[in-house]
Amino acid sequence: MHSQDTWDVIVIGAGHAGAEAAAAAARMGARALLLTMNLDTIAQMSCNPAIGGLAKGQIVREVDALGGIMGRVADRTGIQFRLLNRSKGPAVRAPRAQSDKRLYQLAVKEELEGTAGVEIRQESVRAIKTLGGAVTGVTCGGGAEYRCRAVVLTPGTFLNAVLHIGEDVTAGGRGGEPAATGVSENLKEMGFCVGRLKTGTPARINALSIDYTKLIEQKGDEEPVPFSFATDNIDCAQVSCHIAHTNERTHEIIRANLHRAPLYTGQIKSAGPRYCPSIETKIIRFADKDRHQIFLEPEGINTREVYVNGASTSLPRDAQEAMLHSIEGLEDCRIMRYGYAVEYDYVPPTEIRATLETKRVEGLFFAGQINGTSGYEEAAGQGLLAGINAARRARGEDGITIGRHDAYIGVLIDDLVTKGIDEPYRMFTSRAEYRLLLRYDNADERLTPLGRQLGIVSAEAWRRFEEKTEQKRLISAFLSSTSPEGLSLTQRLKRPEMTIDQLAREYAELKAFSKDALMCVETDIKYSGYITREEAKVQKMRKHEGQRFPGNADYDALAELRFEAREKLKLHRPETIGQASRIPGVNPADISILMMYLKKGVPLEGRGAEAGA
Repeated sequence: MHSQDTWDVIVIGAGHAGAEAAAAAARMGARALLLTMNLDTIAQMSCNPAIGGLAKGQIVREVDALGGIMGRVADRTGIQFRLLNRSKGPAVRAPRAQSDKRLYQLAVKEELEGTAGVEIRQESVRAIKTLGGAVTGVTCGGGAEYRCRAVVLTPGTFLNAVLHIGEDVTAGGRGGEPAATGVSENLKEMGFCVGRLKTGTPARINALSIDYTKLIEQKGDEEPVPFSFATDNIDCAQVSCHIAHTNERTHEIIRANLHRAPLYTGQIKSAGPRYCPSIETKIIRFADKDRHQIFLEPEGINTREVYVNGASTSLPRDAQEAMLHSIEGLEDCRIMRYGYAVEYDYVPPTEIRATLETKRVEGLFFAGQINGTSGYEEAAGQGLLAGINAARRARGEDGITIGRHDAYIGVLIDDLVTKGIDEPYRMFTSRAEYRLLLRYDNADERLTPLGRQLGIVSAEAWRRFEEKTEQKRLISAFLSSTSPEGLSLTQRLKRPEMTIDQLAREYAELKAFSKDALMCVETDIKYSGYITREEAKVQKMRKHEGQRFPGNADYDALAELRFEAREKLKLHRPETIGQASRIPGVNPADISILMMYLKKGVPLEGRGAEAGA
């Protein structure tokens, strides 16, 4: 083995998690090797050709604030941009973009190829090698071996994956692509518990076969809101999406074919995503509804393929044809790709720490769907943190964590490691108790200083951040010092009917500032009371988060704890009192007992109950 075959970090899988992991590790100064089964499908959008959405848009902005790839590429390749929930409060507004599927993956590949410190190779990994409970490298097909100090495993839906279309079952992690075999068995040999999950995708139809005159047009925003703080303008050509609806005839066809649907015949036994159900599940779960919305979304500028969002299915091909033809506007539609369900292996996320390093193997990190999540954005956020911490592990440094109060990425990871999952996890704004602090517009304020400290934020991104910070200071000073008729502009802006745009039309001094900075100041002023209360809650919560609990605590020796609490604590092995408090089955009385033991000394495994006596 030559020295050039030794790497700081090896990333297995080049989906959205893997791409961010490799790039982040390289920005940290690590030599990163990205291994993928197919160089032509790097960052492929296996499902919906879109980025962002409620809570997901915030994650994309957080990834961008830390120097990640997704936001910049989404801005370069987006073909329709919409800011969701414009009429609602700032805590639940979020950017979303329809992407050109092919251009997106090519842009990510180009970005990785041009990133110093990243090397990409087409290899099929068979096993992760360890020695003494720590990662030493990987073995690939054909006997190739690569040594490393840390591994980030991001297999997406490919681990022992099978595809379902009606009664047809074939091996594959995505339509037309093979499954990844060997790694699951390797993980089991290491002692990991491996489970199964399911997700699905709808048919793609030919745009030329759609009668758009019968559909509702959905245009994008006239002034697109970008994802990246580095993007000044969106220059891509924009397209419309369209809305259709199922009807009672559609539902009859689906019900008549349920005996052939893998979800209902027992052919699929694993849990699917609750919040992105198949059309079959919708018809059963919401039997009182006489119609469901279907969104027809173009997959790109240079393709006729249209994604039928809202109609994910694994029905047989003929049933898919009949179902779609029953929808007004789709009577003559031609299917280009049939919908399918995919079952795949995952590892319960209680097996990982908040750094995304596994508890069983030092230097092994998991990111993306292997942790039970769904969505490109959730994967990207995990990949970025895993790449950072893998690079830190490679140079002998402790990993960093992101708190629930710092980012949606922190909420996501904390939910995974403290609560586990029994179905694919999807991020929502309602999962964040401090969502007014975790807005899409202030992601840079929350995370860019951390990124700069870690060395993963570029000098140009930092310059932009400092410029925005200074603009906010100047805007706030102008508003507070300008008091026509004895009332400051700050006080005027607190009125519900007043906006910063109105003030900018009245006062030329405000026109010199960016819309981004003006909007942030407006939100800070209008919601100052709520923000102050949330910040006070965060400070109180930090006290618990800062109290670390030993990973080898002997919970059986804590006689005062309820049996359920002891069992849950042994399963999850929380690292802090804050994590313990969020484990289902651990109540406030249990936390009080844990804090008491922290003060007098926690019994450790192997010492027995006498240690705590």
